[in-house]
Parts: sequence; C-alpha cells; structure tokens
Amino acid sequence: MPVPRPRPSRSRRLAALGSLLAAFSLLLTLPSAAAGTPPRGSAHMGMGVADHDGEHGTPVPGDATQTEGVDVSSHQGNVAWPTLWSSGVKWAYVKATEGTYYTNPYFAQQYNGSYNVGMIRGAYHFATPDTTSGAAQAHYFVDHGGGWSRDGRTLPGALDIEWNPYGASCYGKTQSQMVSWIRDFLTTYKARTGRDAVIYTATSWWTECTGNYSGFAGANPLWVARYASAVGTLPAGWPYYTMWQYTSSGPTVGDHNRFNGALDRVVALANG
Repeated sequence: MPVPRPRPSRSRRLAALGSLLAAFSLLLTLPSAAAGTPPRGSAHMGMGVADHDGEHGTPVPGDATQTEGVDVSSHQGNVAWPTLWSSGVKWAYVKATEGTYYTNPYFAQQYNGSYNVGMIRGAYHFATPDTTSGAAQAHYFVDHGGGWSRDGRTLPGALDIEWNPYGASCYGKTQSQMVSWIRDFLTTYKARTGRDAVIYTATSWWTECTGNYSGFAGANPLWVARYASAVGTLPAGWPYYTMWQYTSSGPTVGDHNRFNGALDRVVALANG
C-alpha cells in the first residue's frame, strides 16, 4: 500500500506563493517597448519614415516627366494589380527577403502579378545588419527572388537600408562599420547578378548611420524616402534621385513612388 506523501508546511506554501507573486510583479514592470517591438520579418519599406521625418504633404500630381510606381510587401497580401495599372502605375518593387531568415509569402502573386499586367518590376531586400553579414544577405536575396534578367521588364534589386524596427536605429554599428556592411552587400550582389543594386534610404538615416557617406553615388541608383511635397536634401554624392517614395497613404496600396523620368527611363534602368 503506497505511503502518503507529506503535505508541504503552511510556511513553505506561503513562501512559494510569495515567489510567484514577485515574479508576476516583475513581469508587469518590464518596459512596454519590448512588448511593442514588431515580429521579425514584418519590416517593410518606409516603416520608420513618418515617425522620424514626419509627413509634409504630397507632390503636385500629373508630372509627365515622372512615372508612378508602388512598393509592396506581405502587408498588402494579394495586390489588385489591374486596378493599379489602370490608375497609371507602371512599375513596382516587391519585398522578397529580410535578413537571412524571412521570405515574403506573397512574393509570387506580387512579383508575377505586376509583371503580368504589364509593369516593370523588381525585388527588394530589407537589411538587418545586426544579424548576418552583407554578403550573406545578398546571397540570400538573390537565391530567393532578388536576381535579375535582361528581359526589359526586370529592375535591379534594391537594398532597403533604414531605421531598425527591432532595436537601435543603426543596428549597433558605427558609421564606418555600416558603410562596410553596405559595401559587402553591394559588391556581392553585383558579383552574383552583374548589376549595381539600387539603394533605398532616407537622408536623415543615411546621415546618422553612415556619416553621410558619398562613395556609393557613382554606381548605385538612389531611391530616397521623404513624405512631403518636395524631395528635399539628398544623401551626399547623389546629384539627383532615381526614385522617390513620397507617401505611405496612396490609393490601392499605401506606398507610392515617382521615377525621375518618363517610362523609357524605367525601361533603360531595367535593361542596364
């Protein structure tokens, strides 16, 4: 016959209860910022622009010297590409990857869907310089949709390098370390594809986190983010922008852009 186990004393039960209440109290005092950090993989172009640079209107519509485009990620899900095409959108960039741990589950619908309605399209990579090297992320990007082909309809891949939604703005890197990381990515991407990647960034982030480095301006097209009626100051070295993300609240999908040229210039960038 089993021997009954002795019950813990009243003092031991009270001590255990006290430890439990102390642990619960500690949980309640943790910083709320940790709870508000978005999950890895959820980052997208321009998610920090409004918070850091504000919103100051939109450019005058109907500029025939520029070509309307959009950028999309998993946040948009299945995109209504025929609606966008009918509204005058002629090019698109689609998030393919983030770090070396995430691929966009809607990539095929978005990348192929834009192409099928007639758009010129490309893929972008959301950089996380605190997780793996620039070279590793460039390889991951090319291997998961970020490649390039000379078909006249595929734009070179874009490196989305901006505020860190998961922690410190500059990903814990010094300005020189950040420049080295970006160079590592760009060099690897060109070796894999034969093309110089587009750099997407905001002037304020670029100034803070690279020291306003000018050394990429000679080869890499600039895609600048600023939600305003005018593009404003550009990062050092670039005399002009190639693309401008001017709003996150446009029609059909939020992120709308202008290519600094007519449609034939978009085709020229696609052809290399």
